Amino acid sequence: MKKTIVAALCAFAASTLPAQAADKVTLMLNWYVYGEHAPFYYGKDKGLYEAEGIDLEIQEGRGSAVTTQLVAAKGVTFGYVDVPTMIKAAMKGAPVTSPGVLLQTSPMSAMGFTEKNIRKPEDIKNRIVAMTPGDSMSQIWPLFLKKTGLKERDFEVVSGDAQTKLNAVINGQADLLLGYVMDQSMKIKDATGKSVTPIRFADYGVNMVSSGIIANTDMMKSNPDLVRRFMAATTKAVEEAEKAPKDAAASILKANPKGGKPDTLQEGFELTIPLYRTKETEKLRPFQVTDANMKETVDLLVEYGGLDAAAKENPKRFYTREFLPPDPAAAAVNAAAK
Repeated sequence: MKKTIVAALCAFAASTLPAQAADKVTLMLNWYVYGEHAPFYYGKDKGLYEAEGIDLEIQEGRGSAVTTQLVAAKGVTFGYVDVPTMIKAAMKGAPVTSPGVLLQTSPMSAMGFTEKNIRKPEDIKNRIVAMTPGDSMSQIWPLFLKKTGLKERDFEVVSGDAQTKLNAVINGQADLLLGYVMDQSMKIKDATGKSVTPIRFADYGVNMVSSGIIANTDMMKSNPDLVRRFMAATTKAVEEAEKAPKDAAASILKANPKGGKPDTLQEGFELTIPLYRTKETEKLRPFQVTDANMKETVDLLVEYGGLDAAAKENPKRFYTREFLPPDPAAAAVNAAAK
């Protein structure tokens, strides 16, 4: 009888206690929302972050450098940025690293209307290129020129912010712009209805990693459980979004009705999916970047991108796989890729 009463009292007490509050987490994106960001919205919409005890807020960004600065200053919990931009900041003392590199092939490209027939680097000669000084693409552009044998005198340059760059191509003031294959190309198509042909940097030897999650290194030490839960939810979000690109793109508009057009958001996300893996990681879960891929990225940034040569001494300071959910095949792949 006493055991029954005690059990009943315990059950009553448990039912009246408030549930443990979820951790409030802010993820700041690299830019205004576009198709690449679909997994985060899809994961939140499907309750994947909630299942890990995370109350996620997604904020649009204003460039990878700005987002990196805010993560370094603990203004936001996590960032989704261009990893080479983060590496440059880390070399200047920013306390940031990546617990998960998602885009393992670069989406950077030079792109123009298909009707202009600009399909290879040689076609850029005598053209006008629009770019944004200081953004991640303009920093890597000199490397693309060296890899393809182009000289700065081979073309003209017009400069402006992101919207000015788009307008220059849309209005015919420039023949092509520097942009991401799944971002700016979709914005141009939205505005004009015309198709765009990209010249991908990765196809000409500029094969470095691109976007990934970043976090403050102090926070990762003080709250590793939160990082693990966030990366577990985000890994699941990417995997589920890959299976349902239409629904994943729709989740962007559910959260942000002015976030774009359904068709081009979906197309942009579908253009992103092949960038998640390289030949070495094609059978692995998302974020399982190889040591060899990261080393090559750092080497290219040192050789062509102005990164301090000291970065080559320890490329692993810029990323870790410690917080990713288990993937039995990953260890063997990384060993083979070295």
